[in-house]
Amino acid sequence: MPRRLILPRTYWADRTLLALIIGASAWLALTLARGPGELAAIWIGNGVLVGWLLSRRTASWPGYLAVAFAAELPARVAAGDEAGYAIAIAACNLVEVLVVAGAVRKVVPDTRDPRSWLRLGGIATSATLLACALSGVLAATVAHQLHGQEFAPALGRWFAAHVVGMVVVATTTLVAQREGLGLFIAPHRRWDLAASLLLVALVGAAVFLIDYPIVFLSYPPLLLVAVRHRFAGLGLGVIVLALAGAIATTLDAGPFARPDLDPGVRIALLQLYIAGACLMTLPVCLAMTERDRLAARLRESERQYRMLADYSHDAIVRIGADGQPAYVSPSAVEMTGWPPEELAGSPWELVHPEDRGLQQASMNAAFATDAPRTDIYRLRHRDGRDIWVEAVSRRVPADADGGYDLMITARNINRRVAAEQALAESRRELERQSRVDALTNLPNRRHFDERLDLALKRVQRHGTPIALLCLDLDRFKAINDGYGHAAGDAVLQAFARRLCDCVRETDLVARLGGDEFTILLEDVPRGGAEAVARKVIAAMAVPVDAAGQRLQVATSIGVACTGQPTEAATLMAKADAALYVAKHAGRNRYHLAD
Repeated sequence: MPRRLILPRTYWADRTLLALIIGASAWLALTLARGPGELAAIWIGNGVLVGWLLSRRTASWPGYLAVAFAAELPARVAAGDEAGYAIAIAACNLVEVLVVAGAVRKVVPDTRDPRSWLRLGGIATSATLLACALSGVLAATVAHQLHGQEFAPALGRWFAAHVVGMVVVATTTLVAQREGLGLFIAPHRRWDLAASLLLVALVGAAVFLIDYPIVFLSYPPLLLVAVRHRFAGLGLGVIVLALAGAIATTLDAGPFARPDLDPGVRIALLQLYIAGACLMTLPVCLAMTERDRLAARLRESERQYRMLADYSHDAIVRIGADGQPAYVSPSAVEMTGWPPEELAGSPWELVHPEDRGLQQASMNAAFATDAPRTDIYRLRHRDGRDIWVEAVSRRVPADADGGYDLMITARNINRRVAAEQALAESRRELERQSRVDALTNLPNRRHFDERLDLALKRVQRHGTPIALLCLDLDRFKAINDGYGHAAGDAVLQAFARRLCDCVRETDLVARLGGDEFTILLEDVPRGGAEAVARKVIAAMAVPVDAAGQRLQVATSIGVACTGQPTEAATLMAKADAALYVAKHAGRNRYHLAD
């Protein structure tokens, strides 16, 4: 079973309104401004239909075209046209409408987008000229065949009447379709538009009540209404002037109704008058519309800039060439705690004294080039604390004199700086731990190897004598086994302190592991290494306090000296060999390697 088509509630209302406008405009055009060849002086119905179609979906066009065709026929018959002539001319109008509407819809699908209005104006003008020429040829042929009219004059009158009507009325209809009743009853337009159109009507009526050729005086009010109300004012104003001129000419009044003028010439003058009004005001409307679009884009851009600047977490300051702030964002107040007037008055006082030179140099460098510059410096908060900021400075065009301003965007990086400092400290601590023995706080094997390598290089280059002492604690395992590892650790720590007390600050004491220690003596005089060894043995004669126990601890020492280039392994081997000689000799002594 076929489903019943359910149409929207406005379906018939929309088409009925279109039919009334098409029928009334056709009757008025044919009654008030009919030329001697039965062709109207100005035709607005096609412009209304084009504007109507471009405001609807393409799929709905056939219904609207049928309604317009059906509405035009009775108006033509009522005005005196026979049925066949009325059908043929109405068909010519449909051809014109389809060419214009189809071309615009194909090239500019969305006529509501302001960015496409200039393109819309170009394609609409081209399509109008082509469509009016094509429909004019068809209509002039019909008029010639059925009424015996001359082809060229009929084509000229049709073309002039339809071009003017299409340009003016189609634009007005599009604007009215987009803005609806707000075009006429909006609070800011209600009386302004009405008063402007009344002024146009009064001036138009006045110039047509006088036989003198002063119709140009109606152009300034039309230009005024076009400037104030753009395309809506242009369309309505031209319609008002066309009605005034058509009525006056029909009633044999005004400068176009002189008895010595042929009726065809009267119609041509009326068309020329209306076309002049369009040619004068249409470029102004296009320019003003483009200006409005650019102004709207500028306002939107400024609004977005203000929103980003005012609500950005980063502080934004715009500095003029004189060094004074032209703009300070609210986030700068939040960041520094200073009120806006103090920030705008002397912002450089906020820079930390130690960083002002860097900040001024950064500004000068940024002013001198287009490349952005990033610097890190400190600002002073109102409560006295320092704020680390990362500031990006970039030169931007000035608003007035064509010079340059400086845009500074500053971000609070206190947390980042604190994290970087903590990371650096952590790295230093890791480096220290990788080079220091945790128990005794002495340099470890890695540190010792590096220091010994450097010392041997100095020996090779300058012949500076060095000495290497290898030490360990006598019977240290017995201490660990008998008193525990805590006592052993205490002994190691006490031994390390006593070793440091026995050498110079420039000498190196290191723990290689367990109870193995080394002493590196650089630039040591003859007999100096043995003196240190004796001093160490004497220092260990004093008992060590370890975990509540006083323990007698001794050490054996192997000493190796060199003033000639040698390898680290060779020197270490000699010192180790000397250490074992000292142990086998009875411990608590030192032995000097050959």
